[in-house]
Amino acid sequence: MNRQSRGFTMVELIVVIIILGILAAVALPRFTNLQRDGRIAKLNAARGAVASAMALVHGAAMARHNQVQPACPGAGFGGNPPNINAAGNGNLCTENGRVQVALLYPAATLAGIVATAGLVQVSGTPTAAQLAADGYQTAAAAGGLSIRLIGGSAAANCSFTYTAPATLGEAPLVSASVTTGC
Repeated sequence: MNRQSRGFTMVELIVVIIILGILAAVALPRFTNLQRDGRIAKLNAARGAVASAMALVHGAAMARHNQVQPACPGAGFGGNPPNINAAGNGNLCTENGRVQVALLYPAATLAGIVATAGLVQVSGTPTAAQLAADGYQTAAAAGGLSIRLIGGSAAANCSFTYTAPATLGEAPLVSASVTTGC
């Protein structure tokens, strides 16, 4: 009578379990980095929104430079006509409210670049609490405003900086994203 084995030995099963454990140990850190990848994508999207908003406001500010403008429509916009004076400073009326302008570009403030970029969906200037609810915070930077994404290991190292121009005729700078703390 010929007896043939029809299964796996205990050694074979243990080897397979060990191999699966090693694969899981290698793959698991990659799956946990998905949250980090998501924060980096959100930061880069915010940076793109700031760059686009900067260009749009600059075009509108140049068109309205030293011109009388009509009053902003809607509640909460003050009723007074916004003005971009000869120095390129003042306010523009947008769909979200007034935008603070400095040297024909959005100012490096909450009422300037942050309100213009629409990082949070509010009418008018967002507050720090509204930004925090959407995962952002801001901090003063040398000549500009650091826009940070919270939720990673270090918000200061998950950020970019919008630096306003120093003189009329210059363009603002939007730094590269720092992602080491995302």
